[in-house]
Order: sequence, then structure tokens, then C-alpha cells
Amino acid sequence: MLGINAILEPGMLVRHPDRPDWGLGQVQSRIGTRITVNFEHEGKVVIDGQRVGLLLVHDS
Repeated sequence: MLGINAILEPGMLVRHPDRPDWGLGQVQSRIGTRITVNFEHEGKVVIDGQRVGLLLVHDS
């Protein structure tokens, strides 16, 4: 699993590194390498954590 994907938990905020147009995403679940994220401009997407390293968004 790439990068921080291994520590992602429901409720964490992320961005997709290759799809900034999707906006902010909230992790819904992580089962093995499959991460379900609800993005503000794309909706619910299942990410393959072995192919895409999501970017954690830190609350400010």
C-alpha cells in the first residue's frame, strides 16, 4: 500500500494527487488496499491503494 494509505481511517480528509478537480474527499472505509472516498465534486470513488497514494489533508 502506498504512503499514508495504510493509516487512513473513516472520517479522515484526503485529496487525490492526480485529480485535484475532485476536491476534498472524506474517507468512508478502508478494506485491505481498497479505500472508499467521498469527494466533494466527484462523489463516492473506490481507490486502489496499491496504485494511488492519497494525500492527507491536515485540519488547520
